[in-house]
Amino acid sequence: MVSITTKLPAGDSLDERDIRAWLESLSDTWSAEELKYLQRACDLAVEVHKEEREESGETKLRHALSVAEILADMDLDWETLVAAILHDVLPGDRVDSEMLEQEFSPAVVRMVEDMARIGGLTNAQVSDRHQSETEHKENLRRMLLSIADDIRVVLIVLAERLHEMRILKNFPEAVCAREAKESQEIYAPLANRLGIWQIKWELEDLCLRYLEPDSYKELAGMLDGRRAEREVFIRSVIDLLGKKFADIGINAQVYGRPKHIYSIWKKMKRKSVPFEQIFDLRAVRVLVDSVAECYGALGVVHGLWRHIPGEFDDYIATPKVNMYRSIHTAVIGPEDKPLEIQIRTHDMHNHAELGVAAHWRYKESGGKEDPAFQKRIVLMRNWLELKDEPSESDDFVENIKTEFEAQQVYVLTPQGKVMELPKGATAVDFAYAIHSAVGHRCRGARINGRIAPLTQPLESGQTVEVITVKEGGPSRDWLSPHHGYLKTSKARNRVRHWFKQQDYEEHLRLGRSSLDREIIRLGVNKPDLNKAAQRFNMKRGDDLLAAIGRGEVSPVQVAGMGERQFPAVEPEQVEEVAKRKRVTKKKHRKGQGEVIVEGVDDLMTHMARCCKPVPNDEVIGFITRGRGVTVHRRDCKVVRNLDEANKERLVQVVWAEQPSDTTYPVDIRVFANDRKGLLRDISSILTNEEVDVLGVNTQSDRKQDRATMRFTIEITDMRQLSRILEKVSQLPDVLDVRRQV
Repeated sequence: MVSITTKLPAGDSLDERDIRAWLESLSDTWSAEELKYLQRACDLAVEVHKEEREESGETKLRHALSVAEILADMDLDWETLVAAILHDVLPGDRVDSEMLEQEFSPAVVRMVEDMARIGGLTNAQVSDRHQSETEHKENLRRMLLSIADDIRVVLIVLAERLHEMRILKNFPEAVCAREAKESQEIYAPLANRLGIWQIKWELEDLCLRYLEPDSYKELAGMLDGRRAEREVFIRSVIDLLGKKFADIGINAQVYGRPKHIYSIWKKMKRKSVPFEQIFDLRAVRVLVDSVAECYGALGVVHGLWRHIPGEFDDYIATPKVNMYRSIHTAVIGPEDKPLEIQIRTHDMHNHAELGVAAHWRYKESGGKEDPAFQKRIVLMRNWLELKDEPSESDDFVENIKTEFEAQQVYVLTPQGKVMELPKGATAVDFAYAIHSAVGHRCRGARINGRIAPLTQPLESGQTVEVITVKEGGPSRDWLSPHHGYLKTSKARNRVRHWFKQQDYEEHLRLGRSSLDREIIRLGVNKPDLNKAAQRFNMKRGDDLLAAIGRGEVSPVQVAGMGERQFPAVEPEQVEEVAKRKRVTKKKHRKGQGEVIVEGVDDLMTHMARCCKPVPNDEVIGFITRGRGVTVHRRDCKVVRNLDEANKERLVQVVWAEQPSDTTYPVDIRVFANDRKGLLRDISSILTNEEVDVLGVNTQSDRKQDRATMRFTIEITDMRQLSRILEKVSQLPDVLDVRRQV
């Protein structure tokens, strides 16, 4: 049974004499200076709370002092006790932060403020079908840890919950069941993670009392003796083992405590066995320096008491899957009472407590690892071990604050759902975490009931309400990192996707215009957009045009690469052309590309001067009299104007592979306002591009002050031509520039 001891006098209220007597009972622990701080905190609590009461009917003053007493039993420092006494003293209760800082310390102020932020979390419920109950509980535990800048705040929260559970009998039965379930699923596991065993086991026993009252009473009756008697039994075992180990030279640390009722009940349920088959009602743990000493200690134990058959596990020789290592044995100990003994090295114990086999990791987290969060837990547990050394403890707290900072914040929806967001997230990130539609229509936010800027970073424990409109979309300002609206990539991607969908038609128009302009400038034929789209891993030609409009794909790529990927050759000709390309070996001459004439090998060809075709242009051959085949562009005027008789002399030709240093002549036409230095500026661009100019023809219209220039230049590929046209078009007074065909 759970037994509660308190140094506070019985009765419904406390007067100054009662408080002074309570403080005097702590005088062995605190210095005179520290007792003055505690006295001042009690005076403030009396002044603020007067006869105010909790929902249980208990006065707020008695509640605060009871919480402080639990922490005093844990040997916490005076600042923690002061914060516990004042944890219900909120700003506006004739006390402000500045006053508390002057009276006590900045640390007390921070803890009181954190407790105020945590105050609303107890009503948080699972409200979203997409968030499992397990995830919700885990997020609540995480929020309790992340919300507190000072670790001691979490201890105050746990102590307050423990006191509430101790007086839970004053509440209606339905409230008792709800509070007990919440304590069992959230607060007891949190105490377990921090290694605060005295709070953990008492919370679990109290929870069982209200959730399974019949089982609790039955087990309590079966236990042979009260908890205090069992503790005496364990103490005698520890003393005996310590003496025996010392006699044979084993340096061992032995400790233990009687198993509490909840643990017994849970084991009976898990193993489906009766009470009589539970052999670890009383247990001790032995820590030694080496594996050899583990087995030496085991020999001592089995030499003292008779081993219980079937109750021995050697996890040192055969570790568990999670690398947990220890020896477990059960014996019939003193007074013929069963006793469980665990033997392990200090390294094995550290691994079991803090490594991958840690109890809180493999039993509560469901196997999901979070290194940053686990590091925070380890730091907290390490701090708890230093609580007996005030100076070291203070330094350690400061080190944790400076060296480790939580990377997530945990906030609540108005319905109580816990949301996990990265540190620095805003209300807009929060809105998109709920649903994309909520994010798109977000226009404002209330944080803890007050209107707040959308750029304000959220803090753990805040309740956030998103203000939305019926219709609308996000702002483009949200995408600017300088404005600070968005922290998460998820929200940023949702905003980009929205604008991409909304602007599709406009991007489609811009893309079509850009591609058409580039095709005209380069003087090439328009490729099959649906086939070109596949080249860019898109389904439709319209998607490719929209990508051009968004600037994701260059129009030169589509105009040039599209022609190169899909030449105007009949499918049945492809294999034949490939064969001819492998056997054809002709000299490449500057200014002349290589083409293959269908059905004829080693036939002399030359490029038509009228249209000057270059690779990737769709071409056709014309059989001349005595000069071989002249290669024209398919859209050449000369070819289109042939009579029926001469059309019979046209043959199919295709481009062969070209060496990288081959150049081709093309004509470009520049139309511009006539001015001095124009020819010089254009020539400078051509020189910088390292192209040869084969000819220049300029004409000036004095009446309209216009100039038309025609340059014949040698290029290596379409990209170079596109680059030249783009640079010339950016010159002052240039009105139009394009390839002349």
